[in-house]
Amino acid sequence: MVKEIKKSGKRYFECRECNFVYKNEEIAKECEDYCKKHHSCNMEITKYSIQI
Repeated sequence: MVKEIKKSGKRYFECRECNFVYKNEEIAKECEDYCKKHHSCNMEITKYSIQI
């Protein structure tokens, strides 16, 4: 389950496996599922990550 982060009145979602942060909860879930299954990140998913 992804971690929800609230900052400056906005919601962000963090993959608990690789700690990348996303604006979209579904993409964060995809990232976490991929990381758990493959023990690595998928560049097609992580390109949507953001810094907060």
